[in-house]
Amino acid sequence: MRDVVTKVLVRLMISLALLGGVAQAAEDFSLPGMDDKTHKLSDYRGKWVVVNYWATWCPPCLAEIPELVSFHEDHEKKDAVVLGINFEDVDKPTLVQFIDDYFINYPILLSKPGPNGQLGRITGLPTTYLIDPKGDVVAKQIGGVTAKGIEEFMRATTVK
Repeated sequence: MRDVVTKVLVRLMISLALLGGVAQAAEDFSLPGMDDKTHKLSDYRGKWVVVNYWATWCPPCLAEIPELVSFHEDHEKKDAVVLGINFEDVDKPTLVQFIDDYFINYPILLSKPGPNGQLGRITGLPTTYLIDPKGDVVAKQIGGVTAKGIEEFMRATTVK
């Protein structure tokens, strides 16, 4: 069943990527991180970047966290990173405890919720953007993602 879900997600990401016909350059942004550093999207040029908008109250967001943790662990030193953008008003101590409870190993950046994120319209959470090593947005997924789905999409996009 999980493989079927992964295949559907990959197809959905591919179809969303193809809706615009070509990839669009991601507008550079910088956000404060929970690590007290400022993170710029352009700091990660040369790697795939998974930008994941999420919130602590969002059940599908919670369900995908282990997938993102696994993906980041497997790829961060090689070819890809995850940037989690917390898209809610939550106090820092609560968020620190949440990150610890869920063993989140990727950078968590802070953004105020609203109709738009740094990469475009956010109509639901989680919303994930995939940015290729050149800095182009090549996919957007509203709803949960899996590590395997992201990896398959990266392979399919690289083959083109």
